Amino acid sequence: MAEAVTTRRSRITPEREAELYEAVLDLLREVGYDALTMDAVAARTKSSKATLYRQWGGKAELVAKAVRHSKPGGIGLSEIDTGSLRGDLHALTMRSDDCEMEQNSALMRGLAMAVHSNPDLLQSFREHLIEPEMAEFRRVVQRAIDRGEVRADNPAIGYMMHMMLGGFAARTMIDELPPTQEFLISYIDAVVLPALGVPTT
Repeated sequence: MAEAVTTRRSRITPEREAELYEAVLDLLREVGYDALTMDAVAARTKSSKATLYRQWGGKAELVAKAVRHSKPGGIGLSEIDTGSLRGDLHALTMRSDDCEMEQNSALMRGLAMAVHSNPDLLQSFREHLIEPEMAEFRRVVQRAIDRGEVRADNPAIGYMMHMMLGGFAARTMIDELPPTQEFLISYIDAVVLPALGVPTT
């Protein structure tokens, strides 16, 4: 049975999958999660609704995977290896330009509201976005530990994702400005790295 599911899910090419994800994100920006329907996705992408359900199971999984696919941060983070944790986090930040960050910030604010009232969306986010990204960050930090940059018993390690997401989210709420490369790099140097005991000079 598992093999049959795998076979069914392999029919969409990576290129077509990327197109579908882009369309989903466009619709999310236009109408928000609650008003987004699989019918609208099918119409926008010229797909059958049956194909969408067969491939993703439902709206929550489709949205979570679309967001995951669009994020340059989590995907392949462990492949960044500049030789230092500071270099790795800076390289991660530079993967998105300021325009992309502003778009992603607005999108994530809307989805954060939806998560509170949609348990299925929360579960899909945890499974397809949060947990994979936490695993990526753990691998990056483990490399820093192996290099001797970070002490393995540093309690701030457990708050790595909280710190990174906090700076991104709080920029708009506190400063009423979108996150930018310059802001996030300065935040990493002033907050994240000192908490981990890593020198920034």
